[in-house]
Amino acid sequence: MQHPEENPWKIKSEQQVYDNPWINLTEYQVINPSGNPGIYGKVHFKNRAIGIVPLDADLNTYLVGQYRFTLSQYCWEIPEGGGPLNEDPLDAAKRELLEETGLVAANWTAIQTMHLSNSVTDEFCLIYTATGLTQHEAEPEDTEQLTVKRLPFDDVYRMVCDGEITDSVTVTAILKVKLLLMENRIIL
Repeated sequence: MQHPEENPWKIKSEQQVYDNPWINLTEYQVINPSGNPGIYGKVHFKNRAIGIVPLDADLNTYLVGQYRFTLSQYCWEIPEGGGPLNEDPLDAAKRELLEETGLVAANWTAIQTMHLSNSVTDEFCLIYTATGLTQHEAEPEDTEQLTVKRLPFDDVYRMVCDGEITDSVTVTAILKVKLLLMENRIIL
């Protein structure tokens, strides 16, 4: 598909507003595409998002439950986390799966890439399936208080369709895996 390559936004100035080990917030003074002055804020992520859909031979998957500070509510999600930009994303996925669930997978397949909120952030995400699972000891980070559930994949698909799961990485991953299963493109 053809699209213009030229950026219609003109940056007049930029100022770092906030910085921590995970994110950076910059405010830009701009001339917008219509030629008018304005401001734009951008959250830069210092890690890439990683999501994993572990699938066992009986077509069960694993969800991780935790209280999400930003939403002030408990959420169910696939195993997910962040990987430094200079780290191989697959290595980050393997680490996150082990940390959160104690699972180690023999087979990994990248199934989706996506930007999570491209109107205000540059956060990039990779999603994998993990099969050939063996159980080991979970190694959660000290900031995580997690509950892990093993459920039939179709139950998790129903939870997504019914709006019980709203995490964007999980919704995307589960819908993509359902499509791949329907097309017989996942080998357990």
